Amino acid sequence: MEDKRIAVLIDADNVSEKYIKAIFDEIANHGTPTYKRIYGDWTKPQLASWKSVLLSYSITPIQQYSYTTGKNATDSALIIDAMDILYSVNVDVFCIVSSDSDFTRLAARLRESGMYVIGMGEKKTPTPFIAACEIFKYLEVLAAPAPQPDKEEEAPVNGNAKPAQPAKEGMASREEIIEALKVIITESSDEDGWAYLGQVGKLLNKRYPDFDTRNYGFSKLTPFVSSLKQFEIQSRKPGSPHGSLKYVRIKETKQKNSPGGKSMG
Repeated sequence: MEDKRIAVLIDADNVSEKYIKAIFDEIANHGTPTYKRIYGDWTKPQLASWKSVLLSYSITPIQQYSYTTGKNATDSALIIDAMDILYSVNVDVFCIVSSDSDFTRLAARLRESGMYVIGMGEKKTPTPFIAACEIFKYLEVLAAPAPQPDKEEEAPVNGNAKPAQPAKEGMASREEIIEALKVIITESSDEDGWAYLGQVGKLLNKRYPDFDTRNYGFSKLTPFVSSLKQFEIQSRKPGSPHGSLKYVRIKETKQKNSPGGKSMG
């Protein structure tokens, strides 16, 4: 599969340098960063901590002076560059790294032009910017230690796994995800109720751009769905001898009790 070319545009005013490794590790999952630019007023002492990071990751700093108090010239410079890159037709994906809602219209405009837009920001990021992106990743989640695979399958049903509940107001709860999964599986399943889990995950992301199993303490979709206890998963061998495909359906509940009221366990 052809590697996607990504334009990575970072708002230094709204992102800490401590996230830089997590940012580029995640970008590597989606393609190759061909543009790596970061915007800010580099005369400000609070941005001095970025210096060594920029050298280590070969990120080009774009100087933008704050001409007027209360106006964010950095945002304007990033937006102008994004449109120039768009019209150069040199990339397939844009990654906007910021927690600022000022980039909402930019994300929407890029998608209108057929671009795939990845957003990254802290959990304080306003919902409109999240919704304007194709997918959105929380920096705190990306930078957190990866969940241990051997513990994922043992996650408690009551939602007390860490992180137990989404730590951002507006992020979908487990209950909301369960209901959305039921609708998606019902709409996309075959006659026996089975739906391809990979497609289910893609449709879920379209409904919730910030959905990421890591938000709920899981590194993969399969163990996350298994932990919800309302779905069953089946592995099927494709024509190729390598790997297997996962299918999911809603568990039957109507046969919990026999007609006489006795348990059929």
